[in-house]
Amino acid sequence: MVVILTYVGGVTLTVLVPDDFGVQALSQVDGVRPVRYTPGQPLPADGLDAEVLVPKFLAGTDPRDVFAQLPNLKLVQLLSAGAENFVDRVPDGVMLSTCRGAHGGSTAEWAIGALLAIYREFLVFERARVEGRWDYHLTDTLQDKKVLIVGAGDLGEQLQRRLDPFNASSVLVGRTARDGVHGVDELPTLLPDFDAVVIFTPMTEETRHLVDAKFLAAMKDNAILVNGARGPVVDTDALLAELNSGRLRAALDVTDPEPLPEDHPLWTAPGLLLTPHVAGSCTGHAHRAYAVVASEVARYVAGERPRNLVNGAY
Repeated sequence: MVVILTYVGGVTLTVLVPDDFGVQALSQVDGVRPVRYTPGQPLPADGLDAEVLVPKFLAGTDPRDVFAQLPNLKLVQLLSAGAENFVDRVPDGVMLSTCRGAHGGSTAEWAIGALLAIYREFLVFERARVEGRWDYHLTDTLQDKKVLIVGAGDLGEQLQRRLDPFNASSVLVGRTARDGVHGVDELPTLLPDFDAVVIFTPMTEETRHLVDAKFLAAMKDNAILVNGARGPVVDTDALLAELNSGRLRAALDVTDPEPLPEDHPLWTAPGLLLTPHVAGSCTGHAHRAYAVVASEVARYVAGERPRNLVNGAY
């Protein structure tokens, strides 16, 4: 069990942050002394007593070398909603908290944009513009489409709210069924009824290759798969087979492998919209992330448990 101390009076808690945004945001929290560090370089001497570490956003390096230098570490507070690079790597007794709530709106916005781009054929019209062709034709529409959202957390709820103004209906799927949410075990019967399937699940061993050949085969003809989660949630070879057959379309912000090698077949796959893991990377993302971080650290300083603690795999 982790014991959380209540800090009263004075600056007593050191928090290591990877950028100036963090210094500014955490300076506003009573009882906190933020110390800037540079990822990949030795930690500053005045930060070695830190109880809280904020890793760099979407850092792909193994964090255990940093943990080993922090004997007082009690909390790792992420800037990302995904925690797969840290689960099972934080030392025993150290809490891990995500940045859930910071990037859901941006990622949901990306998914809406991806669906609109595919249905309204924006890329087709852009190619025609470059070629100087007036390619007038009817397109499909997001209106009246049925969208299955696999992942019923912040991202899924944010997307559901944004689909309503487009007159598109949506259904949420979570790990287990609850009011307003279907369970993942219901996917085989749900998938054939939906025009688009959006993946917003966390990356765990349970969700690795959740979207496999069987999953894709259950989707209706001409449906769109949208992956805004993590690349390994989708079996890349199985998806390529469906794209190359022309039966399904897809929008991917994440891939497996990532980044894509320059000769990877996804680059030339038909029916695919591909972006380089940018769904949450937009104006204001650092401000939104550090607002969540500051709130979580403030709760810790007050002797409370952070809201976004990871338990087990998630």
